[in-house]
Amino acid sequence: MYKALIRPLLFCFDPEKIHHFTFSLIRTLSKFPGMKSLFKSLYLVEDKRLERELFGLKFKNPVGLAAGFDKDAKLYNELSNFGFGFVEIGTLTPKPQDGNPKNRLFRLKEDSAIINRMGFNNGGVEKAVERLKKNKGVLIGGNIGKNKVTPNENAVNDYEICFNALFDYVDYFVVNVSSPNTPNLRALQDKEPLTQLLKALQVLNFQKPKTKPILLKIAPDLTDEQLIDIIDIVSTTKIDGVISTNTTISREGLKSNNKTEMGGLSGKPLTNRSTEVIRFLAEKSNKAFPIIGVGGIHSAKDALEKLEAGADLVQLYTGFIYEGPKLIKDINKALLKKAH
Repeated sequence: MYKALIRPLLFCFDPEKIHHFTFSLIRTLSKFPGMKSLFKSLYLVEDKRLERELFGLKFKNPVGLAAGFDKDAKLYNELSNFGFGFVEIGTLTPKPQDGNPKNRLFRLKEDSAIINRMGFNNGGVEKAVERLKKNKGVLIGGNIGKNKVTPNENAVNDYEICFNALFDYVDYFVVNVSSPNTPNLRALQDKEPLTQLLKALQVLNFQKPKTKPILLKIAPDLTDEQLIDIIDIVSTTKIDGVISTNTTISREGLKSNNKTEMGGLSGKPLTNRSTEVIRFLAEKSNKAFPIIGVGGIHSAKDALEKLEAGADLVQLYTGFIYEGPKLIKDINKALLKKAH
């Protein structure tokens, strides 16, 4: 029903406006008696065989919602009813910021893709914390970044502010230095600044009564040499894992007319590259750390390929928009079928 009726209607309108409309609709529907149970009955697959234990956390199933969809932690409780095993909120910054000028979100229908140049638009970490206090048992990842006006030499401070503010309200952290939409942010992926940043967060982490897992989200555009550096950095800083991958700046093989828009590309064109990066990291590190696979998952087959390449969990974003919530169920059903 989603792909035949709902999606064509939604895709008639501006993507960012539709995003806010959909949020309002899901929130409103979820308030009606019985709707939460209806969503769960349609999409949730519960089975012990789907459970995964990673970095001291128990995930009900390995299919999560990637960061960027619920930036401000406004809808994570309702979204979990669609069957997600975990929800990653953010990217959050210390101070609220509007992000880049509109229009900044573009559908590439012919390519089953999206280009975004949102620019970490969010209401600031403190407001998100207030909403996270209403968590009803959803496993939450907190994706953190720096404000646009903060120079790279002061970036560590921004990440530390977000880390401390969110610490009691998220289950794991994701350090985002790989978005192409904040000027010079990707320079923080270089070995020296990235090592310093992760070490600083680990110092804070080990000052807490109990540490929280810290993961690093990387770009799909890194060279093999840079990926080897990432493996080395994970080992040196003793962070808990990697999310592979963020959006790409590549435009190779695209058919859509608006393919030249600036920003990060997500969706089907990213499927193979994201899986390649996962496989490279898993093989070259001898599976030394957990990997969350994200990028171009539009079918159960795509998800299984990432898991077989070395991912421990997967996340959806663009695939969720194009395929609808049934995709979550399809992946979990395929995993159960494989477990027989």
